[in-house]
Amino acid sequence: MSRVSLEGQVAVITGAARGVGELLARKLSARGATVALVGLEADALKQVADRLHGDSGHWYADVTDHGALTRVAREVKERFGKVDLVVANAGVATGGPFMDSDPEAWRRVIEVNLIGSAVTARAFLPVLTESRGYLLQIASLAAITPAPMMTAYCASKSGVEAYAHSLRAEVGHRGVRVGVAYLSWTDTDMVRGADQDDVMRELRQRLPWPSNRTYPLGPAVDRIVAGIERRSAHVYGQWWLRGMQGVRGYLPALIGTVGQREMRRFASRLEGMRTGLVGAGGAADEQARATHRN
Repeated sequence: MSRVSLEGQVAVITGAARGVGELLARKLSARGATVALVGLEADALKQVADRLHGDSGHWYADVTDHGALTRVAREVKERFGKVDLVVANAGVATGGPFMDSDPEAWRRVIEVNLIGSAVTARAFLPVLTESRGYLLQIASLAAITPAPMMTAYCASKSGVEAYAHSLRAEVGHRGVRVGVAYLSWTDTDMVRGADQDDVMRELRQRLPWPSNRTYPLGPAVDRIVAGIERRSAHVYGQWWLRGMQGVRGYLPALIGTVGQREMRRFASRLEGMRTGLVGAGGAADEQARATHRN
């Protein structure tokens, strides 16, 4: 598929304060795009915006808040005149045994990763329809294969993958293209935060190659940029993820068998695991909700 020049395009990125969102903003800006950053960390968003090459803006908003995202969509359109690209990137994670999980943190993963993605699309689809634009949903290897100790994250990413595929069929005749991006373990604050727990880190290291590696952020984001330029239906942050699509039907049974063995191995170490959201992004989400409650 031919590439669409990003020069003069207006791109919205949620979860843009760090990690995939931040680097994607920088790379899109370097290719001539105007970038609107959305997230919960106003100071960090401003710092990212200040380092971009061209025009940009930043908006504080919780992606699960429909009113806030609708306001952002209106203000971005008023400021820049249009919206060509939306990357639904905002996400949080928690790990550990489901039976011992914090119900609030577990629910929050679903709310941000799945509901927040749908709220983002609902807010921006009217302006994307006007521009015949592109919506890229960031998913994960977790959408392709289940994994013990990751029930909330796998459920949210499986759900958001199915939602995005359904949405593609609904809005294609309006000229809006929808893509799903898959990433394996990539060097972000979220993955580093999960690795702070010894059990989660060791479980991941025992996964079969190549799923047991942490991959550098730069090449993964380069692949996302290329997918955006092509308006691709599927984008793979690591080369081998494309091949996982062909075997995904066999994975639940395989993980169900192998996972039981691994859980027996680690059973004595599961008590007392941290159950909240992981990484700096998780901390920012928890802080924002605590401030809102107070």
